[in-house]
Amino acid sequence: MNPLLQVRQHGQQIWLDNLSRTLLNEGQLARLLNDDGVAGITTNPAIFQKAIAGGRYYEDDLAALKQETISAERRYERLVIPDVQRACDMLLPLFRDSGGAAGYVSLEVSPELAADAAGTVAAGLRLAEEVSRPNLLIKVPATPAGLEAIEALVGHGISVNVTLMFSLAHVDAVALAYIRGLERLHASGGDPGCVMSVASLFLSRVDTLVDRQLEAIGTPEALALRGTGAVSTAKQAYARYRERFHGPVFAALRAAGARPQYMLWASTGTKNPAYSDLLYVEPLIGAETVNTLPDATLDALRDHGKVAATLNEGADEARSRLAALAACGVDLTGAGEQLQKEGLGQFEEAFAKLLAVTA
Repeated sequence: MNPLLQVRQHGQQIWLDNLSRTLLNEGQLARLLNDDGVAGITTNPAIFQKAIAGGRYYEDDLAALKQETISAERRYERLVIPDVQRACDMLLPLFRDSGGAAGYVSLEVSPELAADAAGTVAAGLRLAEEVSRPNLLIKVPATPAGLEAIEALVGHGISVNVTLMFSLAHVDAVALAYIRGLERLHASGGDPGCVMSVASLFLSRVDTLVDRQLEAIGTPEALALRGTGAVSTAKQAYARYRERFHGPVFAALRAAGARPQYMLWASTGTKNPAYSDLLYVEPLIGAETVNTLPDATLDALRDHGKVAATLNEGADEARSRLAALAACGVDLTGAGEQLQKEGLGQFEEAFAKLLAVTA
């Protein structure tokens, strides 16, 4: 069987980390949904910048939009919202068949709003209204302002994909913001069961940074821990997810119909060629999770992936490795803050390039 379909049997969804009119117009996306069981799509400014700058299907619409007196950001939105709507419509049967557990497309608010909670909320509400699809996730970064916005958006009944998470501290803060938002929604008479959320923990970038620190430390103990930080963090994040969302903390909301906030493994393309190209896939297969894959990693999983329920395996070893990293002097919480800042910078740079194309 196709390994991508096998993953689904273990309760994990595979999402595509890409969207463009080429994928939509030329049938590739339909094949991924129908043949490979892809169950969702994530996007970001870098993905759309590449799609619009290099995609012939955008040229005529962009030329027409440049005749209108609107901002470059508004032109960008006018270009991509129809793509997001088409993708949502293609996934709508899965969304309905799964009872709202799968079949989502993510659209990110401007990275320029990362420190602006009120601006993020306003943008999220506006984009949700304009896309007008039940299977849309508004993508918000896990910054301090983003946490406020997540709580507020969920309190308005908006489904969210929380991005740029790099540490267990981020995992905990995001989960609590989601729960507070659901409590606000429920208290105001809203239906918490109408909200879906995923918490996107970035993996390969963690190993890239932590491995550099371990090599600088240089001891045999430190060098032996290279390539273990991200997967160990993910396994611990899942253990906390199980404890939080299947325990007493979430019991009342679950009884009211609320959904747990699924862990989503992001940044899953292996950057170090010395490591397996499926390092952030094969060890992290488990129920109530999502793995969002760039094209090359998705192809690798289809071609030679070994699929088993691995996420619950090695939990004690993961804890030990995280303790060993700390003992070596690696501050994973501090690394997470550095990586989030760098990630925001990369998204802002991609967004600036995107607006240069639509200006």
